[in-house]
Amino acid sequence: MRRLVQLLAVGLVVSAWSLSLAAESPTDVVRTTINEVIRILNDDSLKAPAKLLPRRRMLEQVIAQRFDYAEMSKRALAANWTPLTNEQRDEFVDLFKAFLSDRYASKIEGYSGEQVEYLSERLEGQYAEVRTKLVSSKVEIPMDYRLMKNKGGRWYAYDIVVDGVSLVKNYRSQFTSIIRSYSYDELVHRLRNRTVGEEKKA
Repeated sequence: MRRLVQLLAVGLVVSAWSLSLAAESPTDVVRTTINEVIRILNDDSLKAPAKLLPRRRMLEQVIAQRFDYAEMSKRALAANWTPLTNEQRDEFVDLFKAFLSDRYASKIEGYSGEQVEYLSERLEGQYAEVRTKLVSSKVEIPMDYRLMKNKGGRWYAYDIVVDGVSLVKNYRSQFTSIIRSYSYDELVHRLRNRTVGEEKKA
């Protein structure tokens, strides 16, 4: 009897988890992630200078839970992704993730009470786009999140379009230019040193 109860309990948990995934919409994913980011930014106990790095790590963890950095990397490299070995791909994903974290950390941490309006959701098979708008007393910035559903049925963001400019397309253009003008190794070097977008010094 005890074994039967345990099996039933596990079955209920698995069923509930599966239902929660099925009911989860792309907008839910975006809203939950943004709300958690804002909660961390508004936490007074994390605003002291000594908490800067721990708070940044917390933000990175929250964002990483619902951003597919491997897909972002693949799309940003485009045709240059294909010839890479698995080890090179893993290295690139880690570098690109760290680069994005450093590049946009100050912008995220500069949050000062802006509100997020959720405008619409568009679904096309395994892909979705959630349109939002960042609103303050001074500006309104359109921000659209592009997501795709993985094999487990969960939605992950792979691109952000800010005021009409795609983050992935922007970096694809830069990466392609660096690889064509120099080499893939030079791109890796620049990512490692956070110098993508800067002119190569002679």
